Amino acid sequence: MSMVEAKKTPNRSPRHRARELALQGIYQWRITAGDEAKIEKQIHAEKNLGRYDKELFSKLLRGVLSQHAEIESLILPHLDRPLDELSPVELAVLLLGAFELSHHLEVPYKVVINEAVELAKTFGGTDGHKFVNGVLDKLAPQLRAPEFSGRAT
Repeated sequence: MSMVEAKKTPNRSPRHRARELALQGIYQWRITAGDEAKIEKQIHAEKNLGRYDKELFSKLLRGVLSQHAEIESLILPHLDRPLDELSPVELAVLLLGAFELSHHLEVPYKVVINEAVELAKTFGGTDGHKFVNGVLDKLAPQLRAPEFSGRAT
């Protein structure tokens, strides 16, 4: 089963679907070292993708792939193992979540983390979502300090 077909749920929002497809593109890029423009074009050309926010999909995919080194440096201090020991799905979800935390400030950090956890539950290993949650939960205060000011910790 491809990532496109995994666990179809009827009430997914177009934004959630865009994140799923961006995750697929990031995963494909990590595995194949493919060209980002070709990957984006290939995903857009797929049939039966359902409704998805095409603009968000493109922003997420292009953003993560063009800035992956910077995003990796953001998440690295919060990992308990080297990047190359992460599963490709966990790494792709972390890259996507960290990018969204750092570049899409209009999306509340809790929504970003929840979306990343849901993606990890859908596509990752058994407890991968717990790892993703832990890493992004540590990263969020660093990237979203204004959202955390005044909060009891």
